[in-house]
Amino acid sequence: MFMFKSKALIQLDQINDGDSAAVVAKIDGVKTSLIVVRQGQQAFVYINVCPHIGAPLDFEPGRFLNLEKDLIQCSVHGALFTIDAGACVQGPCIGKHLTPVATHIKKGAVYLD
Repeated sequence: MFMFKSKALIQLDQINDGDSAAVVAKIDGVKTSLIVVRQGQQAFVYINVCPHIGAPLDFEPGRFLNLEKDLIQCSVHGALFTIDAGACVQGPCIGKHLTPVATHIKKGAVYLD
């Protein structure tokens, strides 16, 4: 897991294209585990909490994607979420979403907004 004191969460080149990473950031003064999924020069960032039972989603630290690497998968009950919107498309939380985190990319790094 990567943790930064500044607002930079992670460098894009620390994540293979099409893969994910876990980072920790202070959000509203609270240390929060985040999911970062890289797709090309974009990063999709969500709070690492399943909307069904509130458990972390990773199988192993930083491992959030299904085998095809086209969906985020919950390690507890296998729910699947779209990468670009965090929408649950399969599992007990259909209709719910992962909580997005507003970010931007500057000089190859992902920053909190």
